Amino acid sequence: MVLRIALDTNIIAYAEGAGDAKRCKAARELVARLPGQWIVVPAQTLGELHRVLVGKAGRTAADAKSAILSWADAFEIADSTFDALRAALDLAADHHVPIWDALVLCVAAEQKCRLLLSEDFQHEFTWSGVTVVNPFQTPAHALLVSALQHK
Repeated sequence: MVLRIALDTNIIAYAEGAGDAKRCKAARELVARLPGQWIVVPAQTLGELHRVLVGKAGRTAADAKSAILSWADAFEIADSTFDALRAALDLAADHHVPIWDALVLCVAAEQKCRLLLSEDFQHEFTWSGVTVVNPFQTPAHALLVSALQHK
């Protein structure tokens, strides 16, 4: 079984130490436990990560660049396409999802992900075959539990 999993900006930002200590630790442990070959990182999330690391975490642009390139070295990066943007516009209009969050979800769908790990959506919101799961929610979603058992 291969379960493709997309990571949203907040999960990566926590793993980088930007946030409360409990979530940062949980995010680092989560990413370490997931099979790396299953992880997809939408490029959009890395752009947002730069903003978080520089604007909120107080890192220099050079430090943020280094962190982002490390994520790109470790995992598959998925670019945004015009088709994904067009789908995101529909998602934003039909479900009132902010456009940048919608784009991340649509890129995850294009990449045939089953899960998008994020705090930015309603837990278990499903669109185009992708289920959004808040990994900090208990009990953990069954698909996330399954993925964590495959490492």
